[in-house]
Amino acid sequence: MRAVISLVLCTLFGLAGTAESSAEKRVALVIGNSEYQHAPKLPNPVNDANAVGIMLEGAGFQVVELRNDLTNTEMRRMLRDFSERARDAEMAVVFYAGHGIEVDGTNFLIPTDAKLERDIDVEDEAISLDRLMKMVEPARKLRLVILDACRDNPFIKTMKRTMTSRSIGRGLAKVEPTMSDMLVAFAAKAGSTAADGEGTHSPFTTALLQHIALPGLDLRFAFGRIRDDVVRVTNNRQEPTLYGSLGGTNISLVPGPAGRIDTEVLAVSQPQPRPEAAVPSAWRDYELAAQVGTKEVWDAFLATHTTGFYANLARAQRAKLLTAAAPTDTSAKAADAPAKPASPAVKVASAPAAQPAAVERTRTIVAREPKRPPPLVKKQRVKEKPKRTASRRGGDGGTISRNCGSIRSAVGWATSLGLDNGVGLVSRARRFCGG
Repeated sequence: MRAVISLVLCTLFGLAGTAESSAEKRVALVIGNSEYQHAPKLPNPVNDANAVGIMLEGAGFQVVELRNDLTNTEMRRMLRDFSERARDAEMAVVFYAGHGIEVDGTNFLIPTDAKLERDIDVEDEAISLDRLMKMVEPARKLRLVILDACRDNPFIKTMKRTMTSRSIGRGLAKVEPTMSDMLVAFAAKAGSTAADGEGTHSPFTTALLQHIALPGLDLRFAFGRIRDDVVRVTNNRQEPTLYGSLGGTNISLVPGPAGRIDTEVLAVSQPQPRPEAAVPSAWRDYELAAQVGTKEVWDAFLATHTTGFYANLARAQRAKLLTAAAPTDTSAKAADAPAKPASPAVKVASAPAAQPAAVERTRTIVAREPKRPPPLVKKQRVKEKPKRTASRRGGDGGTISRNCGSIRSAVGWATSLGLDNGVGLVSRARRFCGG
């Protein structure tokens, strides 16, 4: 989208063909802080920064650094790097949207990680406007700082005062740039706050997008128109203010048509009268139309916004759609060429289909380790003690029972009683033990 806008501007306004624009280097730094860690979130600063970054890139700025939701360290690093880019530039522009605070007459821009528990913490946790203005001083032709940072500051209610003599103002304090060809624009005059807006952008940024990039329009006239739009939209509750001065020549962000004096350029860039309600809505309508991106939507947009910066962009987008929809020469010739007759089909004898081979059904067998029998445990034989019995064998190969003594005694006793009849137990015992 950014590349398309830049190309459209170069085509419509002849920026690429003018010697002035080709020789000038223009750089810009755009910052939007919405996601505050220790304060309520602001809905519009990131939207404002994104829209301004696209506008400046479309206006022909060679370098546009767009950064959102920066911490203290990140903001300081970005300013340091941007000062190097501004050294060889003709124009240097800084746009900041977010919270700002004034302490003892000094203005500060508040990063997203600032706590500001005490008034003496401001110098450490915030970025002074003086430091920001020094970063654009190396530019040779124009030094421009735009602040949409006069919103109602929640840190003032919780900040502890360490010194009774130290003042904390409402809004921002007025500034007096010491460098020539420097402008500092506030969204609201000193000592007052600016509205964040109920729409996609704040009232100040909405008017800024409408006027500041008009080709050939001097910045002092552009900020005058911005001031009038904001005063009208807010019913005189908010009045933007411009500090600083420029020389007597016409200085505009987008160079006008070559070969015309300033008064003619202003007359050419003067927009046609339109209903007052349509002026702040052109940018919002353009964003909505770009999201749909059809020819019918661009036609409806051009029917409402017939002239101006965004009307020219809408015409370019519509022309781009028509060009993409038109057929190319090659495709047109191919469509117009007569169709060749189809060649007769040649019958080819097909080989008989082979019988399907028998499918060998296999089963995947997972090899398992065979079960091994439990190891044999050798049973130890328990040697039975031999029964000690009487043996009739004598000599070296026989044994004589140790009980024979008792048997002989029993035999003798039985004999004395006359119990031996020659065939009974007494007789057998006598023969066995030799008694």
